[in-house]
Amino acid sequence: MTATDTLKIEANALFSRKRMMSFGLPVVVMAYLTYIFFSFDVLGLSTRFDIDNARALVADSYSYKTHVTRDNRSGEVTIAIEGERKGTYEAGVSPDWVSLANSGTVIDLGGGHVVTFGQDNLVSYSIPDYGVILAQPGAGGVRAQLPSGDVPSWINASKNRLTVTTDEGRLTVTRNRTEVFRYFMGWELFFFTLDSPYHGMGFFELAGHAMNGEATAIWHDFWTNKMWRHADVAWAIFETILMAFLGTMGAAIVALPMAFLAAKNFTPLMIVRQATRRLFDFFRGVDALIWTIVLARAFGPGPLTGALAILITDTGSFGKMFSEALENVDQKQIEGIQSTGAKPLQRYRFGVIPQITPVLLSQILYYLESNTRSATIIGAITGGGIGLLLTQAMITQKDWEEVSYYIVLIILMVMAMDWASGWLRRRLISGGSADS
Repeated sequence: MTATDTLKIEANALFSRKRMMSFGLPVVVMAYLTYIFFSFDVLGLSTRFDIDNARALVADSYSYKTHVTRDNRSGEVTIAIEGERKGTYEAGVSPDWVSLANSGTVIDLGGGHVVTFGQDNLVSYSIPDYGVILAQPGAGGVRAQLPSGDVPSWINASKNRLTVTTDEGRLTVTRNRTEVFRYFMGWELFFFTLDSPYHGMGFFELAGHAMNGEATAIWHDFWTNKMWRHADVAWAIFETILMAFLGTMGAAIVALPMAFLAAKNFTPLMIVRQATRRLFDFFRGVDALIWTIVLARAFGPGPLTGALAILITDTGSFGKMFSEALENVDQKQIEGIQSTGAKPLQRYRFGVIPQITPVLLSQILYYLESNTRSATIIGAITGGGIGLLLTQAMITQKDWEEVSYYIVLIILMVMAMDWASGWLRRRLISGGSADS
Protein backbone atom coordinates (compact mmCIF):
# COMPACT_ATOMS: atom_id res chain seq x y z
CA MET A 1 0.00 0.00 0.00
CA THR A 2 1.41 3.33 -1.06
CA ALA A 3 1.56 6.48 1.02
CA THR A 4 -1.14 7.98 -1.19
CA ASP A 5 -3.52 5.12 -0.43
CA THR A 6 -2.85 5.49 3.26
CA LEU A 7 -3.67 9.20 3.12
CA LYS A 8 -6.90 8.44 1.21
CA ILE A 9 -7.97 5.91 3.84
CA GLU A 10 -7.23 8.36 6.67
CA ALA A 11 -9.08 11.15 4.85
CA ASN A 12 -12.11 8.94 4.23
CA ALA A 13 -12.14 7.91 7.90
CA LEU A 14 -11.95 11.56 8.95
CA PHE A 15 -14.82 12.54 6.63
CA SER A 16 -16.87 9.61 7.91
CA ARG A 17 -16.47 10.81 11.50
CA LYS A 18 -17.40 14.33 10.44
CA ARG A 19 -20.55 13.07 8.68
CA MET A 20 -21.49 11.00 11.72
CA MET A 21 -21.13 14.06 13.94
CA SER A 22 -23.08 16.23 11.50
CA PHE A 23 -26.03 13.82 11.39
CA GLY A 24 -25.68 12.12 14.77
CA LEU A 25 -25.64 15.23 16.93
CA PRO A 26 -28.95 16.60 15.58
CA VAL A 27 -30.51 13.16 16.02
CA VAL A 28 -29.38 13.05 19.66
CA VAL A 29 -30.72 16.57 20.26
CA MET A 30 -34.08 15.73 18.66
CA ALA A 31 -34.33 12.54 20.70
CA TYR A 32 -33.67 14.52 23.88
CA LEU A 33 -36.27 17.16 22.99
CA THR A 34 -38.80 14.42 22.22
CA TYR A 35 -38.15 12.86 25.61
CA ILE A 36 -38.62 16.25 27.29
CA PHE A 37 -41.85 16.84 25.33
CA PHE A 38 -43.48 13.69 26.66
CA SER A 39 -41.88 13.37 30.11
CA PHE A 40 -42.77 16.96 31.04
CA ASP A 41 -46.27 16.61 29.57
CA VAL A 42 -46.05 19.70 27.38
CA LEU A 43 -49.44 18.94 25.80
CA GLY A 44 -50.99 18.80 29.27
CA LEU A 45 -50.15 22.45 29.83
CA SER A 46 -53.07 23.47 27.65
CA THR A 47 -55.52 21.47 29.75
CA ARG A 48 -54.14 22.82 33.01
CA PHE A 49 -54.24 26.44 31.88
CA ASP A 50 -57.22 28.35 33.27
CA ILE A 51 -57.95 31.55 31.36
CA ASP A 52 -60.24 32.87 34.10
CA ASN A 53 -57.55 32.54 36.77
CA ALA A 54 -55.01 34.15 34.47
CA ARG A 55 -57.36 37.05 33.74
CA ALA A 56 -58.07 37.55 37.44
CA LEU A 57 -54.35 37.48 38.25
CA VAL A 58 -53.54 40.11 35.64
CA ALA A 59 -56.46 42.27 36.74
CA ASP A 60 -55.37 42.10 40.38
CA SER A 61 -51.88 43.30 39.45
CA TYR A 62 -52.96 46.68 38.07
CA SER A 63 -56.28 47.29 39.82
CA TYR A 64 -57.99 47.09 43.16
CA LYS A 65 -61.39 45.89 44.28
CA THR A 66 -63.80 47.33 46.80
CA HIS A 67 -65.82 44.82 48.84
CA VAL A 68 -69.36 45.49 50.05
CA THR A 69 -70.17 42.82 52.62
CA ARG A 70 -73.27 42.08 54.63
CA ASP A 71 -73.21 39.82 57.66
CA ASN A 72 -76.39 37.77 57.18
CA ARG A 73 -76.58 37.07 60.91
CA SER A 74 -76.41 40.64 62.18
CA GLY A 75 -77.36 42.56 59.05
CA GLU A 76 -74.28 44.80 59.38
CA VAL A 77 -72.91 46.16 56.11
CA THR A 78 -69.20 46.98 55.79
CA ILE A 79 -67.30 48.46 52.85
CA ALA A 80 -63.57 47.84 52.56
CA ILE A 81 -60.91 48.26 49.89
CA GLU A 82 -59.27 44.90 49.17
CA GLY A 83 -61.41 43.52 51.98
CA GLU A 84 -58.91 44.60 54.64
CA ARG A 85 -59.60 46.20 58.00
CA LYS A 86 -56.97 48.85 57.26
CA GLY A 87 -59.00 49.91 54.22
CA THR A 88 -62.48 49.85 55.79
CA TYR A 89 -64.80 52.82 55.41
CA GLU A 90 -66.23 54.28 58.60
CA ALA A 91 -69.79 53.32 59.53
CA GLY A 92 -72.29 55.27 57.44
CA VAL A 93 -69.65 56.29 54.87
CA SER A 94 -69.57 54.76 51.39
CA PRO A 95 -68.35 55.47 47.86
CA ASP A 96 -70.77 57.21 45.53
CA TRP A 97 -71.81 53.98 43.77
CA VAL A 98 -73.08 52.45 47.04
CA SER A 99 -76.27 53.80 48.62
CA LEU A 100 -76.81 52.98 52.31
CA ALA A 101 -80.32 53.16 53.74
CA ASN A 102 -82.39 51.53 56.44
CA SER A 103 -84.59 49.95 53.79
CA GLY A 104 -81.61 48.32 52.08
CA THR A 105 -78.29 48.81 50.37
CA VAL A 106 -78.17 49.53 46.63
CA ILE A 107 -74.91 48.83 44.79
CA ASP A 108 -74.59 50.24 41.28
CA LEU A 109 -71.87 48.27 39.48
CA GLY A 110 -72.25 50.28 36.29
CA GLY A 111 -73.57 49.25 32.89
CA GLY A 112 -77.04 48.73 34.34
CA HIS A 113 -75.86 46.07 36.81
CA VAL A 114 -77.46 46.73 40.22
CA VAL A 115 -77.26 44.61 43.36
CA THR A 116 -79.69 45.26 46.22
CA PHE A 117 -79.41 44.03 49.79
CA GLY A 118 -83.04 43.93 50.86
CA GLN A 119 -84.94 43.07 54.02
CA ASP A 120 -84.77 39.59 55.57
CA ASN A 121 -81.37 39.00 53.91
CA LEU A 122 -82.95 39.00 50.44
CA VAL A 123 -80.47 39.74 47.65
CA SER A 124 -81.32 40.75 44.09
CA TYR A 125 -78.99 41.23 41.13
CA SER A 126 -80.42 42.97 38.07
CA ILE A 127 -78.44 42.12 34.92
CA PRO A 128 -79.27 43.74 31.56
CA ASP A 129 -80.29 41.31 28.78
CA TYR A 130 -80.62 38.50 31.32
CA GLY A 131 -83.01 39.40 34.11
CA VAL A 132 -83.10 39.53 37.89
CA ILE A 133 -81.41 36.97 40.14
CA LEU A 134 -82.89 36.53 43.60
CA ALA A 135 -81.22 34.78 46.53
CA GLN A 136 -82.39 34.16 50.09
CA PRO A 137 -79.72 32.85 52.51
CA GLY A 138 -80.94 31.07 55.60
CA ALA A 139 -80.41 28.16 57.94
CA GLY A 140 -81.11 25.68 55.16
CA GLY A 141 -78.56 27.18 52.77
CA VAL A 142 -79.08 29.59 49.87
CA ARG A 143 -82.32 29.52 47.92
CA ALA A 144 -81.65 31.02 44.49
CA GLN A 145 -84.21 32.02 41.86
CA LEU A 146 -82.81 32.46 38.36
CA PRO A 147 -84.50 33.61 35.15
CA SER A 148 -85.93 30.80 33.04
CA GLY A 149 -83.66 29.05 30.57
CA ASP A 150 -80.23 27.49 30.72
CA VAL A 151 -77.91 28.61 33.50
CA PRO A 152 -74.97 30.53 31.97
CA SER A 153 -71.39 29.55 32.77
CA TRP A 154 -70.79 32.75 34.77
CA ILE A 155 -73.36 31.65 37.38
CA ASN A 156 -72.49 28.93 39.86
CA ALA A 157 -75.45 27.93 42.03
CA SER A 158 -75.54 25.21 44.65
CA LYS A 159 -77.47 24.52 47.83
CA ASN A 160 -75.00 26.42 50.03
CA ARG A 161 -73.52 29.00 47.68
CA LEU A 162 -74.40 31.32 44.81
CA THR A 163 -71.68 33.01 42.76
CA VAL A 164 -72.32 35.42 39.90
CA THR A 165 -69.28 36.73 38.03
CA THR A 166 -69.63 39.43 35.39
CA ASP A 167 -67.33 42.03 33.85
CA GLU A 168 -68.82 44.67 36.17
CA GLY A 169 -68.31 42.80 39.44
CA ARG A 170 -68.93 39.66 41.43
CA LEU A 171 -71.69 38.59 43.84
CA THR A 172 -71.20 35.77 46.33
CA VAL A 173 -73.98 34.62 48.65
CA THR A 174 -73.49 32.07 51.42
CA ARG A 175 -75.50 31.26 54.50
CA ASN A 176 -73.48 33.65 56.70
CA ARG A 177 -72.32 36.34 54.31
CA THR A 178 -73.26 38.23 51.18
CA GLU A 179 -70.44 39.97 49.36
CA VAL A 180 -70.11 42.12 46.27
CA PHE A 181 -66.84 43.42 44.93
CA ARG A 182 -66.06 45.72 42.05
CA TYR A 183 -62.76 46.31 40.24
CA PHE A 184 -61.24 49.75 39.68
CA MET A 185 -58.08 50.76 37.85
CA GLY A 186 -55.07 51.83 39.88
CA TRP A 187 -53.65 51.17 43.34
CA GLU A 188 -56.12 52.73 45.77
CA LEU A 189 -54.81 54.06 49.09
CA PHE A 190 -51.25 53.95 47.71
CA PHE A 191 -50.60 57.49 48.94
CA PHE A 192 -53.07 58.01 51.79
CA THR A 193 -55.41 55.73 53.71
CA LEU A 194 -59.08 56.47 54.33
CA ASP A 195 -58.42 57.93 57.77
CA SER A 196 -56.01 60.53 56.39
CA PRO A 197 -57.40 64.04 55.83
CA TYR A 198 -55.45 64.12 52.54
CA HIS A 199 -57.18 61.10 51.03
CA GLY A 200 -58.85 61.89 47.73
CA MET A 201 -57.03 65.19 47.20
CA GLY A 202 -55.53 65.99 43.83
CA PHE A 203 -51.94 66.99 43.20
CA PHE A 204 -52.56 70.74 43.10
CA GLU A 205 -54.72 70.62 46.22
CA LEU A 206 -51.97 68.74 48.06
CA ALA A 207 -49.41 71.22 46.79
CA GLY A 208 -51.52 74.04 48.21
CA HIS A 209 -51.66 72.37 51.62
CA ALA A 210 -47.91 71.78 51.48
CA MET A 211 -47.29 75.44 50.70
CA ASN A 212 -49.39 76.33 53.75
CA GLY A 213 -47.04 74.50 56.09
CA GLU A 214 -48.54 71.00 55.99
CA ALA A 215 -45.71 69.36 54.03
CA THR A 216 -44.49 67.43 57.09
CA ALA A 217 -47.97 66.13 57.87
CA ILE A 218 -48.50 65.09 54.25
CA TRP A 219 -45.19 63.22 54.19
CA HIS A 220 -45.98 61.57 57.53
CA ASP A 221 -49.34 60.27 56.32
CA PHE A 222 -47.72 58.92 53.15
CA TRP A 223 -44.66 57.41 54.87
CA THR A 224 -46.72 55.70 57.60
CA ASN A 225 -49.37 54.37 55.19
CA LYS A 226 -50.78 51.26 56.92
CA MET A 227 -51.90 49.63 53.68
CA TRP A 228 -48.77 49.98 51.56
CA ARG A 229 -46.22 50.39 54.40
CA HIS A 230 -43.80 52.64 52.51
CA ALA A 231 -41.45 52.97 55.47
CA ASP A 232 -41.20 49.19 55.86
CA VAL A 233 -40.67 48.75 52.13
CA ALA A 234 -37.86 51.33 52.06
CA TRP A 235 -36.15 49.60 54.99
CA ALA A 236 -36.56 46.23 53.23
CA ILE A 237 -34.88 47.60 50.09
CA PHE A 238 -32.02 48.89 52.23
CA GLU A 239 -31.68 45.50 53.94
CA THR A 240 -31.54 43.74 50.57
CA ILE A 241 -28.80 46.02 49.23
CA LEU A 242 -26.90 45.80 52.52
CA MET A 243 -27.13 42.00 52.44
CA ALA A 244 -25.65 41.91 48.93
CA PHE A 245 -22.97 44.49 49.77
CA LEU A 246 -21.77 42.82 52.97
CA GLY A 247 -21.72 39.38 51.37
CA THR A 248 -19.89 40.46 48.23
CA MET A 249 -17.29 42.69 49.88
CA GLY A 250 -16.72 40.22 52.70
CA ALA A 251 -16.12 37.44 50.17
CA ALA A 252 -13.62 39.59 48.27
CA ILE A 253 -11.69 40.39 51.46
CA VAL A 254 -11.53 36.73 52.46
CA ALA A 255 -10.80 35.35 48.97
CA LEU A 256 -7.89 37.63 48.04
CA PRO A 257 -5.30 36.37 50.56
CA MET A 258 -6.49 32.79 50.05
CA ALA A 259 -6.04 33.20 46.28
CA PHE A 260 -2.28 33.60 46.80
CA LEU A 261 -2.26 30.13 48.39
CA ALA A 262 -4.02 28.69 45.32
CA ALA A 263 -1.72 30.33 42.73
CA LYS A 264 1.18 28.10 41.67
CA ASN A 265 3.56 31.00 41.07
CA PHE A 266 3.13 32.16 44.68
CA THR A 267 2.71 28.85 46.51
CA PRO A 268 5.17 26.18 45.31
CA LEU A 269 3.78 23.48 47.65
CA MET A 270 1.24 21.46 45.66
CA ILE A 271 -0.55 20.13 48.73
CA VAL A 272 -1.30 23.68 49.92
CA ARG A 273 -2.50 24.74 46.47
CA GLN A 274 -4.72 21.72 46.01
CA ALA A 275 -6.20 22.00 49.51
CA THR A 276 -7.05 25.68 48.93
CA ARG A 277 -8.55 25.02 45.51
CA ARG A 278 -10.69 22.17 46.83
CA LEU A 279 -11.89 24.49 49.58
CA PHE A 280 -12.92 27.00 46.92
CA ASP A 281 -14.74 24.22 45.05
CA PHE A 282 -16.57 23.26 48.22
CA PHE A 283 -17.68 26.84 48.90
CA ARG A 284 -18.95 27.57 45.40
CA GLY A 285 -20.17 24.03 44.72
CA VAL A 286 -23.02 24.48 47.19
CA ASP A 287 -25.59 27.01 46.02
CA ALA A 288 -26.18 30.13 48.09
CA LEU A 289 -29.77 29.05 48.79
CA ILE A 290 -28.53 25.82 50.37
CA TRP A 291 -26.05 27.76 52.49
CA THR A 292 -28.91 30.06 53.48
CA ILE A 293 -31.01 27.19 54.77
CA VAL A 294 -28.07 25.65 56.63
CA LEU A 295 -27.00 28.93 58.21
CA ALA A 296 -30.58 29.89 59.10
CA ARG A 297 -30.80 26.63 61.01
CA ALA A 298 -27.50 27.35 62.77
CA PHE A 299 -27.76 31.09 63.45
CA GLY A 300 -31.45 31.81 63.06
CA PRO A 301 -33.15 34.00 60.44
CA GLY A 302 -32.05 37.52 59.66
CA PRO A 303 -30.32 39.63 57.00
CA LEU A 304 -26.88 38.86 58.45
CA THR A 305 -27.46 35.15 57.82
CA GLY A 306 -28.23 35.92 54.18
CA ALA A 307 -25.10 38.06 53.87
CA LEU A 308 -23.04 35.21 55.34
CA ALA A 309 -24.51 32.77 52.80
CA ILE A 310 -23.51 35.10 49.95
CA LEU A 311 -20.06 35.52 51.50
CA ILE A 312 -19.39 31.79 51.63
CA THR A 313 -20.53 31.11 48.06
CA ASP A 314 -18.72 34.09 46.56
CA THR A 315 -15.54 33.29 48.46
CA GLY A 316 -15.25 30.14 46.35
CA SER A 317 -15.99 31.98 43.10
CA PHE A 318 -13.69 34.91 43.87
CA GLY A 319 -10.93 32.59 45.05
CA LYS A 320 -10.89 30.72 41.76
CA MET A 321 -10.96 33.90 39.63
CA PHE A 322 -8.42 35.76 41.74
CA SER A 323 -5.98 32.84 41.76
CA GLU A 324 -6.18 32.56 37.98
CA ALA A 325 -5.52 36.29 37.68
CA LEU A 326 -2.51 35.93 39.99
CA GLU A 327 -1.06 33.13 37.86
CA ASN A 328 -1.09 35.43 34.82
CA VAL A 329 0.69 38.43 36.35
CA ASP A 330 3.83 39.80 34.69
CA GLN A 331 6.84 38.62 36.71
CA LYS A 332 9.02 41.41 35.31
CA GLN A 333 7.13 44.03 37.30
CA ILE A 334 7.58 42.01 40.46
CA GLU A 335 11.30 41.58 39.75
CA GLY A 336 11.61 45.32 39.18
CA ILE A 337 10.07 46.03 42.59
CA GLN A 338 12.28 43.36 44.16
CA SER A 339 15.43 44.96 42.69
CA THR A 340 14.77 48.05 44.78
CA GLY A 341 15.08 45.98 47.97
CA ALA A 342 11.34 45.71 48.61
CA LYS A 343 10.15 43.13 51.10
CA PRO A 344 7.66 40.38 50.09
CA LEU A 345 4.61 42.28 51.27
CA GLN A 346 5.79 45.36 49.42
CA ARG A 347 6.34 43.29 46.26
CA TYR A 348 2.81 42.01 46.48
CA ARG A 349 1.42 45.46 47.22
CA PHE A 350 3.18 47.37 44.42
CA GLY A 351 4.05 44.64 41.93
CA VAL A 352 1.07 42.28 42.02
CA ILE A 353 -2.05 44.10 43.25
CA PRO A 354 -1.91 46.90 40.61
CA GLN A 355 -1.84 44.25 37.88
CA ILE A 356 -4.90 42.35 39.07
CA THR A 357 -6.89 45.32 40.34
CA PRO A 358 -8.92 45.75 37.10
CA VAL A 359 -9.91 42.07 37.20
CA LEU A 360 -10.73 42.22 40.91
CA LEU A 361 -12.88 45.34 40.66
CA SER A 362 -14.65 44.17 37.54
CA GLN A 363 -15.62 40.83 39.08
CA ILE A 364 -16.54 42.32 42.45
CA LEU A 365 -18.82 44.92 40.89
CA TYR A 366 -20.44 42.33 38.63
CA TYR A 367 -21.10 40.00 41.54
CA LEU A 368 -22.44 42.89 43.62
CA GLU A 369 -24.99 43.61 40.92
CA SER A 370 -25.88 39.92 40.59
CA ASN A 371 -26.12 39.41 44.35
CA THR A 372 -28.63 42.23 44.61
CA ARG A 373 -31.04 39.98 42.71
CA SER A 374 -30.00 36.90 44.68
CA ALA A 375 -30.50 38.71 47.99
CA THR A 376 -34.18 39.07 47.12
CA ILE A 377 -34.68 35.30 47.13
CA ILE A 378 -32.31 34.75 50.04
CA GLY A 379 -34.23 37.34 52.06
CA ALA A 380 -37.41 35.35 51.57
CA ILE A 381 -35.75 32.41 53.34
CA THR A 382 -33.86 34.27 56.05
CA GLY A 383 -36.73 36.62 56.88
CA GLY A 384 -35.35 39.95 55.72
CA GLY A 385 -35.35 42.38 52.84
CA ILE A 386 -37.81 42.96 50.05
CA GLY A 387 -37.91 39.22 49.35
CA LEU A 388 -39.76 38.60 52.61
CA LEU A 389 -42.43 41.19 51.78
CA LEU A 390 -42.78 39.75 48.28
CA THR A 391 -43.24 36.23 49.63
CA GLN A 392 -45.78 37.35 52.21
CA ALA A 393 -47.82 39.14 49.55
CA MET A 394 -47.76 36.09 47.27
CA ILE A 395 -48.76 33.68 50.03
CA THR A 396 -52.03 35.53 50.65
CA GLN A 397 -53.07 34.86 47.01
CA LYS A 398 -54.99 38.15 46.99
CA ASP A 399 -52.48 41.00 47.31
CA TRP A 400 -51.25 40.80 43.72
CA GLU A 401 -51.16 44.58 43.37
CA GLU A 402 -48.58 44.58 46.17
CA VAL A 403 -46.68 41.82 44.36
CA SER A 404 -46.57 44.05 41.28
CA TYR A 405 -45.37 46.95 43.42
CA TYR A 406 -42.55 44.93 44.94
CA ILE A 407 -41.51 43.51 41.57
CA VAL A 408 -41.33 47.04 40.14
CA LEU A 409 -39.18 48.10 43.10
CA ILE A 410 -36.88 45.10 42.65
CA ILE A 411 -36.43 45.90 38.96
CA LEU A 412 -35.67 49.55 39.77
CA MET A 413 -33.22 48.44 42.47
CA VAL A 414 -31.40 46.14 40.06
CA MET A 415 -31.32 48.87 37.40
CA ALA A 416 -29.89 51.32 39.95
CA MET A 417 -27.23 48.82 41.02
CA ASP A 418 -26.39 48.14 37.37
CA TRP A 419 -25.94 51.85 36.72
CA ALA A 420 -23.92 52.35 39.91
CA SER A 421 -21.62 49.39 39.22
CA GLY A 422 -21.08 50.58 35.64
CA TRP A 423 -20.28 54.08 36.86
CA LEU A 424 -17.81 52.77 39.44
CA ARG A 425 -16.25 50.45 36.88
CA ARG A 426 -15.59 53.36 34.53
CA ARG A 427 -14.25 55.56 37.30
CA LEU A 428 -12.04 53.00 39.04
CA ILE A 429 -10.86 50.79 36.21
CA SER A 430 -10.72 52.81 33.01
CA GLY A 431 -10.38 56.19 34.69
CA GLY A 432 -13.13 57.59 32.50
CA SER A 433 -15.56 60.29 33.50
CA ALA A 434 -18.99 59.53 34.93
CA ASP A 435 -20.65 60.70 31.69
CA SER A 436 -18.64 58.44 29.38
